[in-house]
Amino acid sequence: MKSPWRFFFVVEALLAIFLLWQLSSNPAMLIMLLFGGLNIYFALRKQGQRKFQLILGLVIVIICLVNSPATWLMLVFAVLFLGLKGFELAGISMPNHSLKNKKSIVMVDSTEPSEHNGERKRQSWIGNERIGTQVFEWDDINLSILAGDTLVDLGNTLLPKEDNIVIVRKGFGRTRILVPYGVGLVLEHATLYGKVDFDDEQYALRNESLKIYSEDYDGSQRRLKIITNTLVGDIEVIRV
Repeated sequence: MKSPWRFFFVVEALLAIFLLWQLSSNPAMLIMLLFGGLNIYFALRKQGQRKFQLILGLVIVIICLVNSPATWLMLVFAVLFLGLKGFELAGISMPNHSLKNKKSIVMVDSTEPSEHNGERKRQSWIGNERIGTQVFEWDDINLSILAGDTLVDLGNTLLPKEDNIVIVRKGFGRTRILVPYGVGLVLEHATLYGKVDFDDEQYALRNESLKIYSEDYDGSQRRLKIITNTLVGDIEVIRV
């Protein structure tokens, strides 16, 4: 069994134990669950038609389960795991328009500035996203993404001689930011769980925030401020 699947089943088992603890601490709910389970058992055991008893037992069991927060945690974790890793690990070919294959590609380059007042841009919340593949004038980047891998490619970009900003807010997934040499960097990162790779240094964060500067920040004419916030995921700042 592949380790991600082992992790999935371990977490689901722990949540199932938490569910049993919640039910055992509520005698009324436990009695209802046992009553519903007995109805299902006798309805399936009888040779005759016992559809009403079966439906009644199923309804009682479902009501008991949906009233427990542990049940919802199990469902949410299963959906997130299958959406991000499950189909890939199982070798299932997903449709071309699935969340896994959804990619948004935009190139970063600098041209003459134009009017931006009232400008609106639609963002992709889920899927792999790459910023850095079409030409448009430089503007500060502000992304909000629910889940997926994100690549911000500034390797071929000549940043203006001023302070530039990249902001990434994300729920789950890895974020990589490619920055050319000669640009002073400052990274402000906050996460619930994840790692930071910055200028050949690695930091492991657990519900922490971190602010670090590159050695050439003070003497650089071109500076880039990177602000990232994630629930779970790694951040890599790579010089190219």
